[in-house]
Amino acid sequence: MTAEQIQQGIAAHAPWFYRFEFAGGLETTSLLPPAVVDIFETRLRMVNSAVDAHFGARLPEVRCLDIGCHEGFYSLAMARKGVRGVVGVDAREENLRRARFVADAQGVAGIEYREGRVESLAAGLAASHPGQTFDLTLFLGVLYHVEDPMRCLRQVAAVTGEMCVIETQVVDEVDGFAEWGSREWTRPYAGIIAVIDETPEFDTGIRETGVSPMATCPSPKALRYMLKQAGFARVEMITPPPGAYEQHARGKRVVCAAYKDANKAASGQAAK
Repeated sequence: MTAEQIQQGIAAHAPWFYRFEFAGGLETTSLLPPAVVDIFETRLRMVNSAVDAHFGARLPEVRCLDIGCHEGFYSLAMARKGVRGVVGVDAREENLRRARFVADAQGVAGIEYREGRVESLAAGLAASHPGQTFDLTLFLGVLYHVEDPMRCLRQVAAVTGEMCVIETQVVDEVDGFAEWGSREWTRPYAGIIAVIDETPEFDTGIRETGVSPMATCPSPKALRYMLKQAGFARVEMITPPPGAYEQHARGKRVVCAAYKDANKAASGQAAK
């Protein structure tokens, strides 16, 4: 694209959620406050640490699926790392239009973008990529916007061949005992899933909500348990790097690597 075409595209697709840089000093401006934009860089650094530790020299053989790809920020990052190919899936076509524009304007090849929902991910991919799983899946900033987290995680696990990197907001832990059929019969519980009402954002068309106004947010213990119930054999929490975004540093957002085969999980690269 020419500089004029890029400039016109930036204006036509505004407002932007992510900051993208193009040739000639052109760039998009994120609608997020400057203090919040650092979340993207921290998330990417943590994703890269898990991906590099697990795949290493095999990276050029890896097929990646970016679930909830939004404007393609992480799809582009994986393509630049040299993976074999990337498929980005998002529920909103308006996000995919931006993602396709950025890939074209930056001259990045090897990315396919398609519309789809995580709630029906496996069936949707079976139609376009029959019989395939992806060595690496990314599920970043999406889980806490869905109303049925277990259904979504089972869909993610079904299309993951080796490793999924998940990033999500989390809530504080809650532990205790629940009555289970009688006052005398109780069951212990550890971890919690909080119900969040995103109606104001959903009704005004905010692109970062899920496909319904009801959202759910897990605690770290609940997240671990759900990932294992979904079909992942091992889950590792990734340690935030020095200078991490404040929510990651305080443990209010987490990044974890979930492995289908416990024996192939990276050892010593992530904190349990």
